[in-house]
Amino acid sequence: MALARVIVANRGEIASRIIRACDALDLETVLTVSDADRDSLPARQAGRVVCIGPAAPSKSYLNRKAIVAAALGTAADALHPGYGFLSESYELAALCAANGVTFVGPRPHHIQQMGNKLQAREFAQRHGIPVLAGSEKVSTYQEALEVVKGIGLPVIMKAAAGGGGRGMKVVNEYDEMERAFMAASAEARSAFGDETLYLERFIRNARHIEVQVLGDRFGNVIHLGERDCSLQRRHQKIVEEAPAPSITEELREDIRQAAVTLARSMNYESAGTVEFIYDEDNKKFYFLEMNTRIQVEHPITEMITGVDLVQPTCGLW
Repeated sequence: MALARVIVANRGEIASRIIRACDALDLETVLTVSDADRDSLPARQAGRVVCIGPAAPSKSYLNRKAIVAAALGTAADALHPGYGFLSESYELAALCAANGVTFVGPRPHHIQQMGNKLQAREFAQRHGIPVLAGSEKVSTYQEALEVVKGIGLPVIMKAAAGGGGRGMKVVNEYDEMERAFMAASAEARSAFGDETLYLERFIRNARHIEVQVLGDRFGNVIHLGERDCSLQRRHQKIVEEAPAPSITEELREDIRQAAVTLARSMNYESAGTVEFIYDEDNKKFYFLEMNTRIQVEHPITEMITGVDLVQPTCGLW
């Protein structure tokens, strides 16, 4: 399907980046904005601007129906969500599909499957990719305590429905368990509307390595190398380095191929990032999660490969 017009459902740097990618492909652009962003840089760059609501993101950038209505009203062929906001909303992807608008990203069920961390863990394990010792969902402190007795301390509690460091607590001692469980549950409920938690063994001496993958509608999946994002503060990445330093070429290839296997096993489409933890003491790596979108740190991979990661995701459709 040839595209002519893309609606850009975001703001700031990534909106500007998508507009530049579309310009390079001779695609018309329509930018959705809130009242507060009518005069922003992306608004000046876009071919057309449509206001979808007031400044509050909940009434504009997070309003799925308003965004799709804007796409239909401007006869846009496709919608690019960028990162953040609704970029990993399977509901938005499904709404686009139901209205004949191409969602520039993976299929709705892929977003949903990888968005639930427990489902993602189970899928990875089923396809031969190692995961950390952990649990199914835990609903009470007592259930969490039983899990910890089985896998030992330290553990990390995680929100099943989200990421970004929210709903995550590291527990080093048994007397920290109840307080940490209550805090993680409350944070998960506030951030994602779902207080479901699960536990994983916490690796102290670890590196965080993520692999950039690209898939097309014909079942082809490739990787574009890995990034090391081990330097973090409060589970938020501070520095990204590519390729990952201080690992062997054999390990590098194993991690890359594990990411490709995961994506290929689901016939993944568009850009995505598969994240792993590497235990430096035991020299083993484990699947953490998959982000079904372009990431903030995608330019690091672009710098070492020369591949425009935003332009292919527009051009694939």
